[in-house]
Amino acid sequence: MATPPRPGFPARIDLGTGGKSAVRPPARPAGVAGTSANPPLTSATAPQAASMARDPIPARARMVQLLAAEGIRDPQVLRAMGAVDRHHFVDGALVPQAYEDTALPIGLGQTISKPSVVARMLELLMQGAVRGPDGRLGRVLDIGTGCGYQAVVLAQLASEVYSIERLRDLHDKARANLRPLRLATVHLILGDGMAGFARGAPYAGIVAAAGGEAVPEAWIDQLAWGGRIVAPVATAAGQQALIVIDKSRQGVQQTVLEAVNFVPLKSGIA
Repeated sequence: MATPPRPGFPARIDLGTGGKSAVRPPARPAGVAGTSANPPLTSATAPQAASMARDPIPARARMVQLLAAEGIRDPQVLRAMGAVDRHHFVDGALVPQAYEDTALPIGLGQTISKPSVVARMLELLMQGAVRGPDGRLGRVLDIGTGCGYQAVVLAQLASEVYSIERLRDLHDKARANLRPLRLATVHLILGDGMAGFARGAPYAGIVAAAGGEAVPEAWIDQLAWGGRIVAPVATAAGQQALIVIDKSRQGVQQTVLEAVNFVPLKSGIA
């Protein structure tokens, strides 16, 4: 029997009625991590910010040190932030700003989030989402792929990442950005993020890079017991705030945190 061809990277999930899903790995409980962790994408592997001084990209080392100074304490998050080349995900003219703590445009009115915001949201996720015996997250749903940066950082922390984007051009850009990295545990989906992605559920954690009036019920339904959602939502004052939603068999608890500024959460595919 001929050996089936190996999948391309990153795995594409076809939501069309006539297509076939590409590379759907066997289901496993959301709280159980994979058998092997993703290798880091650079030589910066030490868990503490101080060790990032050996990073061959000094600007990235300084970024991680700044994150630690600003209060990011989770060593896994610091290691993940130091293991991904942020400059790989921005346009060439913006590369000199890649490791500054600022959001940068990625086209179509969208942005790559500030490193401090990414680290803050992922630390919150790590504090409350379901983890496996090795301390890694289980399956995670990433709402708003954008250029793919956050999905790749998440891949350092989770056994599997499902990342969904509604804008076709950005979805294609993210695929191009991730292709050289050959991350078999990252699955990119062109679809309506407000609907989540039921075929990958239940999720140990869900993180969103766009904010709506409220967290969609679909996200809560697709969250595993003991899981956590970290997302921006609109406030009564017309601003946005970061919220954390924890789901247990006793109910759903929501905590409102600091003010943030994200692009609006929209439905449909464009």
